Amino acid sequence: MTFEELGLGEEILKAVGDAGYSSPTPIQAQAIPQVLMGRDILGCAQTGTGKTASFTLPMIEILGQGRAKARMPRSLILEPTRELAAQVAENFNTYGKYHRLKKALLIGGESMNEQTSVLNRGVDVLIATPGRLIDLFDRGGLLLTDVKILVIDEADRMLDMGFIPDVERIVSMLPKIRQTLFFSATMPPEIRRLADAFLMNPKTITVAPPSTPAATVTQGLLMIPHSGRGGVNDHKLKREALRKLIGEEKPKNALIFCNRKRDVSTVFHSLKRHGFNAGELHGDMSQPARSATLEKFKNDEISLLVCSDVAARGLDISDLSHVFNYDIPTHPEDYIHRIGRTGRAGKSGRAFTLAMKEDGKYIERIKKLIGRDIPPMPMPGETNTAPASNEAAKEEAPTPAESGEKRQGRGGRRGGRDRAQKNDAPEKNDQKRAGKPEAPKAEASGKKDPAPRKSDSRQSRGRKTEDKDSAEVGLGKHVPAFLLREIPPQK
Repeated sequence: MTFEELGLGEEILKAVGDAGYSSPTPIQAQAIPQVLMGRDILGCAQTGTGKTASFTLPMIEILGQGRAKARMPRSLILEPTRELAAQVAENFNTYGKYHRLKKALLIGGESMNEQTSVLNRGVDVLIATPGRLIDLFDRGGLLLTDVKILVIDEADRMLDMGFIPDVERIVSMLPKIRQTLFFSATMPPEIRRLADAFLMNPKTITVAPPSTPAATVTQGLLMIPHSGRGGVNDHKLKREALRKLIGEEKPKNALIFCNRKRDVSTVFHSLKRHGFNAGELHGDMSQPARSATLEKFKNDEISLLVCSDVAARGLDISDLSHVFNYDIPTHPEDYIHRIGRTGRAGKSGRAFTLAMKEDGKYIERIKKLIGRDIPPMPMPGETNTAPASNEAAKEEAPTPAESGEKRQGRGGRRGGRDRAQKNDAPEKNDQKRAGKPEAPKAEASGKKDPAPRKSDSRQSRGRKTEDKDSAEVGLGKHVPAFLLREIPPQK
């Protein structure tokens, strides 16, 4: 089948040809004719199947007739993340370049004044994230009474991110008579309930069994053994295994997924310290910083991008060679989304997951979801281990200052004994001249007091460079002569 058979206009066909596409994907072939007929769509397709073009192409054809009004968009596309919203906007730029449609991108992290000024001139397509859309609506800067087409994209991701209450409120602001296109990579019961509430007699399109990874992706599971020295050392071992695996695989470009933002930063700095060309991407970064990092990654200025799940569905990299799950996802559906970043458009990809013993329950959930095991793999070989070994040596070996202190301490103890023995000689000679008995020869005999007094212990801790047996505390080891003198009676 070709795009000419789908009922699209000449301008769109020319734009599609300019983009280098000649044949539609399965979801495009099934969805585009139905959208052009005005039917509601319930689409279930995994990432990387051309889902975005399946609604942008017919929307451009439909919206080519008519005129937009100020602050009243003619269509609305809801996306869970800024990256996905920007990706959809790029699709409209690519496929709508021979049309005079106006669009607006309403996302957080950007100037609201600029976005409002665009809306005031009238837009045909409004692409928005739920939070920013509700914010602008509550300020009175937007009316939704003229929306003819509503697209809810990545609905299951909306559910995971807690946006469903916002989506339900937005839908309540729209006209009852409209066309709704509802897309989701998975179809859990909650998403099915929303679809039943939002759609009217929809056409259900499923191009692949729900929750199945692409067949072109080679998967592997690497179990990290415990170091036996606690959690911190286990994570050091895990980062070392990741570096070795990257060294063996030599990816052209790769996404490295972490579950938490702080782990993104930790893994990123670890890779940078060991000479890897890496960048980081997570939700706490400002929008300009996120956009700049993504641009560098797409232009191959960065080969490894450490990211959180905020990027799992917001990247459209046609030739991504590898995906590394540094953390195993807690939701099994996220595993599908992550590894779906590679092996797209029929190309081969490789996805590897690092897990520890305590991750067993999450592994079982993923196996149950995909219906098969993740092939286990041995620990990476000893190739490219120098950086990790050097790191371990730096962490475990004493610093030069510590070594010097130890040497000085040993020398100090020996020096203390020598000085103590030399200082004892004058005292003994004085005692002989005074006709008094000598002190016990503890140093000469090498014997220690059977029960040293507590005061002796405190003194020995205070003077580390002196020998404990030679140190005199209080009155010493003999009674001074002046205490033995008789006191004459007072007159």
